[in-house]
Amino acid sequence: MEENPEESKDEQLNKPKEELMRVTGMYKDWFLDYASYVILERAVPAMEDGFKPVQRRIMHSMKDLDDGRYNKVANIVGHTMQYHPHGDASIGDAMVQIGQKDLLIDTQGNWGNILTGDRAAAPRYIEARLSKFALEVLYNPKLTEWQLSYDGRKKEPVNLPVKFPMLLAQGGEGIAVGLSTRLLPHNFNELIDASIKHLQGKRFKLFPDFPTGGIADISHYNDGKRGGRVRVRAKISQLDKNTLVITEIPFGTTTTSLIDSVLKANEKGKIKIKKIEDNTAAEVEIQIHLPNNISPDRTIDALYAFTQCENSLSPLGCVIVDNKPEFLGVSDILRSSTDHTLHLLKRELEITLDELEEQWHFASLERIFIENRIYREIEEEETWEGVISAIDEGLKPHITHLKRAVTEEDIVRLTEIRIKRISKFDIDKAQQKIDALEDEIARIKHHLDHLIDYAIDYFTKLKEKYGQDKDRKTELRLFEDIEASKVVIRNTKLYVNRKEGFIGTALKRDEYVTDCSDIDDIICFTADGKMMVTKVDTKTFIGKDIIHVAVFKKKDKRTIYNMIYRDGKGGTTYVKRFAVTSVTRDREYDLTQGKKDSKVLYFSANPNGEAEVITVFLRQVGSIKKLKFELDFSEILIKGRNVKGNIVTKYSVKRIELKEEGVSTLKPRKIWFDDVVKRLNVDERGELLGEFKGEDRLLIITQDGIAKTIKPELTKRFDEEMVILEKWNPKKPVSAIYWEPEKERYYVKRFLIEHPDKEEKFISDHDNAYLEVVSTDYFPMIEIEFTKLKGKDRRPNEEVSIEEFISVKGIKALGNQLTTDKVKTINLLDPLPDEPDPEEENEEKEEVDFNQIGTSFKEDSSEENQTKLFDDE
Repeated sequence: MEENPEESKDEQLNKPKEELMRVTGMYKDWFLDYASYVILERAVPAMEDGFKPVQRRIMHSMKDLDDGRYNKVANIVGHTMQYHPHGDASIGDAMVQIGQKDLLIDTQGNWGNILTGDRAAAPRYIEARLSKFALEVLYNPKLTEWQLSYDGRKKEPVNLPVKFPMLLAQGGEGIAVGLSTRLLPHNFNELIDASIKHLQGKRFKLFPDFPTGGIADISHYNDGKRGGRVRVRAKISQLDKNTLVITEIPFGTTTTSLIDSVLKANEKGKIKIKKIEDNTAAEVEIQIHLPNNISPDRTIDALYAFTQCENSLSPLGCVIVDNKPEFLGVSDILRSSTDHTLHLLKRELEITLDELEEQWHFASLERIFIENRIYREIEEEETWEGVISAIDEGLKPHITHLKRAVTEEDIVRLTEIRIKRISKFDIDKAQQKIDALEDEIARIKHHLDHLIDYAIDYFTKLKEKYGQDKDRKTELRLFEDIEASKVVIRNTKLYVNRKEGFIGTALKRDEYVTDCSDIDDIICFTADGKMMVTKVDTKTFIGKDIIHVAVFKKKDKRTIYNMIYRDGKGGTTYVKRFAVTSVTRDREYDLTQGKKDSKVLYFSANPNGEAEVITVFLRQVGSIKKLKFELDFSEILIKGRNVKGNIVTKYSVKRIELKEEGVSTLKPRKIWFDDVVKRLNVDERGELLGEFKGEDRLLIITQDGIAKTIKPELTKRFDEEMVILEKWNPKKPVSAIYWEPEKERYYVKRFLIEHPDKEEKFISDHDNAYLEVVSTDYFPMIEIEFTKLKGKDRRPNEEVSIEEFISVKGIKALGNQLTTDKVKTINLLDPLPDEPDPEEENEEKEEVDFNQIGTSFKEDSSEENQTKLFDDE
């Protein structure tokens, strides 16, 4: 503290001194107070009614203003400020969010668009009123607990008496201090069904349903608890061979943000598109136009892998229970909400019962008072006490059947009855009123005795009344995992400088290897028997004398490497066959035995396990007689990459030449079709389609009469219109029955697929033509049920063998008329037994699995060579 020279020493001594205070205590208290306020009063919804404070105050204000007509939102916001101690912007935004959920608020005007992300108009331009649903389930002043508003001028509800699982229906998000909450929205009707099941003591499951639609994988939803995850995808379909269309978007995105993510992925080269159009209005429609020769199926996968067409949501069920935050699953929240609704319904019944009994009591008392003319006994009384006493005495002989004692308040009410009412009193009508009240009391008591049934009936009526247009919007489906490296567009070129040992995308003066993407891994082999897998980069040193470079595929068991190497200088020559399925990136692997001056003499990479035949030439050394011999790689077992290999020769090798290209030594690949995700797989999920060699194809027939064959690519997507998917046998005919509208007849045809690479329509091009029956059996059988004509007996059902009915013709042939009579239905029966195809049977007999019969070449049979197949680190 600086001293003022003009002040005396006494003045300076008497002046108060500055004090140092520790802020740790204040910080601790104030931070806790602030955190508690944000959690309880702003960010986290309450379990009882599912509302945050601002939402609750908005709904209470709307009830204050409700007269059945629309109110300006600006007016509602201003009214809410009497209860909410924050600005109008936060109230307006919260109200728009409630209105966009289309459940509690009946909106008018531009309230924004959750699909495009467009904001609502200003509050002075839009209007709102409570929906009929809100009026029915949100309010009951007799059940509401009230508290003073923040300034003490008004009363506001502590919680609204909501008789519905509102928290799960609307969902909600909030970020507080030290915690957050994210409850996903659920389907209205499914919540009611779950509540009914809970009341019945049955198990139930709840899954989210998003207003934007889309597709969701809820396999890891974990009941909405912490640690759960929901994957959501846009709904993408193929409009034509060069156009994709997005008709539904994932929750949490808008068409604007999704389009931006697609354009960004295109700029980075992850996908390749020509242009994108946003035609969204009431429904989402985003058209993505593709260049020629770009696979639509692969692009769909790439959209899921690299754009917002797929997102992951992490639910977190944090709610306020007994003035404390708790983390709960959606099942617990549903049970608690349903139990709370049951309690509220019971309280409503009890209050109604009390009111009815009170009405019955006074109606009975009024009848006694008038029917027995007790009012005459007060004529001579001069004091109020005398009047009360006279009426009390007059009632005593007649009140034995009443359900409670007569109070002074009851007597005062009797004195307030008008003379006109006494003069027109009708005993029969009075008794009818009492009887009606007794019936109503009995009904309420029955509901209280059967409260569960009453609650179930309440939920059922809610569903009938308000659930008509609330079908599930989000399709639930298991998602297949998409490997980004398999679907990314090859957006750059890879080069190699073999002699110096460099690979990279910047070596444009050196040898071109292949197109690749910037997320690919590259596998390299060098002449000294070293192998390395590394990430694509502009320039990477591998090692001098590179002999093979390629894009590396993880878990690839079908690419087989054939290798012959010399063990050290002047050492023995070995042969080995192996696959590389997994490695540690940037680690150098030695495929020889590690001796100095080891060298690879022959190397080939075979994408489908091909095994060539080579010729080995030896040097003329000493008394060696056989200077040339052949080696067939099909006789070498495929083993792990670390094995020593089999001995080729102990003599010096002069050179090795390729004699004959090889065929695959791998077994045909078994392929399954998983109907849940509409994908092919080799993981034994779904229906086995068969064993496929390199040239085998799949036959696809769709409901609109299109036949085509395709190669069984695991990235291929299949649509819902597909009626046949099987391994194609070129010699097996397709039998079809279709309706020809112009001739008003069913036609039968049998045909072979003549152009495997061409998609062909085999029914009429008429708009109303349709495929009735299709079969790929050799001898299909059908049953025809005929229509009964007036005045005639119905023609009996007829069984027809299609193979006898018509011969195999061209795919464009019209076919033969099935019948001239009117047909009611055509049923496909079990076919006659197939005759075996002799050529196919011979092929199966000739098929050989070289993996099982391979033998070691020459004399090497050491334990080191017995490494199991694909022994990777």
